[in-house]
Amino acid sequence: MTEGISRRRMLGIGAGLGAVTVGGLALSAGWARRPAATGAELRSEVPLPEAFSVPLPIPPVLAPVESTAEGDRYEIAQREVEAEILPGFSTRLWTYEGSFPGPTIESRRGVQTTVLHRNELPVPTVVHLHGGRTPAASDGYPTDLVLPGEWSEHSGHVGHGMADDRAVVTNVQREYGFPLDQRATMLWYHDHRMDFTAPAVWRGLAGMHFVRDDVEDALGLPGGDHEVPLMIADRAFDADGQLAYPSLDPTLTGEPGVEKPYLAGVLGDVVLVNGAPWPAHEVDTGLYRLRVLNASNARHYELEAVTDGGEILPLVQIGADQGLLAAPVRHDRLPIAPAERYDLLVDFGGLPIGSRVRLSNRLGTGRTADVMRFDVVREGTSAAVPETLADDLPEWDRSEAAVVRDLAFRAGRLDWDGSVGAMIRDFDPDKHHGWLIDGLPFDPGRADVTARFGDVEVWRLIADVHHPVHVHLVGFRILSRGGGEPLPHDAGLKDTVSLRPGESAEIITRFDGYRGRYLFHCHNAEHEDMGMMANLEIV
Repeated sequence: MTEGISRRRMLGIGAGLGAVTVGGLALSAGWARRPAATGAELRSEVPLPEAFSVPLPIPPVLAPVESTAEGDRYEIAQREVEAEILPGFSTRLWTYEGSFPGPTIESRRGVQTTVLHRNELPVPTVVHLHGGRTPAASDGYPTDLVLPGEWSEHSGHVGHGMADDRAVVTNVQREYGFPLDQRATMLWYHDHRMDFTAPAVWRGLAGMHFVRDDVEDALGLPGGDHEVPLMIADRAFDADGQLAYPSLDPTLTGEPGVEKPYLAGVLGDVVLVNGAPWPAHEVDTGLYRLRVLNASNARHYELEAVTDGGEILPLVQIGADQGLLAAPVRHDRLPIAPAERYDLLVDFGGLPIGSRVRLSNRLGTGRTADVMRFDVVREGTSAAVPETLADDLPEWDRSEAAVVRDLAFRAGRLDWDGSVGAMIRDFDPDKHHGWLIDGLPFDPGRADVTARFGDVEVWRLIADVHHPVHVHLVGFRILSRGGGEPLPHDAGLKDTVSLRPGESAEIITRFDGYRGRYLFHCHNAEHEDMGMMANLEIV
């Protein structure tokens, strides 16, 4: 029998797990040296295509079914389809509206966007608009399930053994309301069902959502075919060309969790961009805007744009998770963790026609060292990078903080006989374990952090291994890393911060927008499913 542990078995043990200070933590040397490898890689069993042999698809933009003075209304069906991802193979996918990635939604700041999701899949689903300033009822809490037709209490474990008296469960469909009173930015929507987020997203339940506003429009940034969305996600395929994933229960209706070697995270050996393996995209010699999302479950990337002749093109960052920066930041290499987004400008001017620019992953090895390629095929019009971008970033000061909190993101362990072990000091995949926040696995019935509406808070986040930490509802600024200055790519307003092994970081935010129950969690999706999630109550 495949060995693993579910969150259901973790629930009663949190109180017995002690804390370990960062200074006393003996981290796995392998993880510290190889920042893409907090997890294990699945190897595809099917012949893989040559890199840059398929064109980059651009996800369709979804048209509203109704537009009124009150806002725009959309409808999306969640359904299984067969699609060709690897040339010559038909792969089953779980999709939004039949495509992977799902269709892109384009919204204006402050215009109410309503999306009716209809569940035609064989399992319950939940939709979360990642990065959205969303009322709690539409934020996609993990137990606010949309049940498929013919589902009954005997069809599976709806709550996976945990009571949640506040859960709002609907049959077949649910309407989500997004006021989008927020800065222009790139959001993304994905499944968020408790215990099964990782395999559901892996099967295809992810799509992009852009918010536009007048500040962005006034800058004259590249648009049309010069604004290119790039959803990067690694996957693996079995011998039949189907998506491979090491679920304990492949039906995703019973026992949650993954096989023992993949408890730290699931990595694939195929890099997909907008659902295509290592694609190529034709460009001209102009300025392009790349809207980059890392939608991988666990893989980190370090992006570099390099010509065949070895020239490195600057990646000019103009935006972060929550919108435009105050001024551009130039990078030769740019790390991006799961769920992070970057708004980048790349200038192909000065390159001769016929040039090829490879977007590489310096954290990858073998095939995962490549992401995609840009082929310069025609003359374009040059454009200047704006020297200033936005002046509406919040200026919260540490002295305003009503509370300073310490929150530890670490692994916990159970011995094989089920008894409680200690916090792990050296990660050992041969032990049963779960992923914990302050020594506790997620429980929807427990309030972990209670914040007062309108308060500014500083959170000190502490990691054992790589943890991309996402906070729902709010954006935050990164104040420090390891007691020092933030890194160049930490600029701007974020909603996900990538903690490296043994690292601490301070973030500052104001809890405004809405009251209610929200979440913060690790966005390594396997860590999230295995308990590294906590409740945030804004009162």
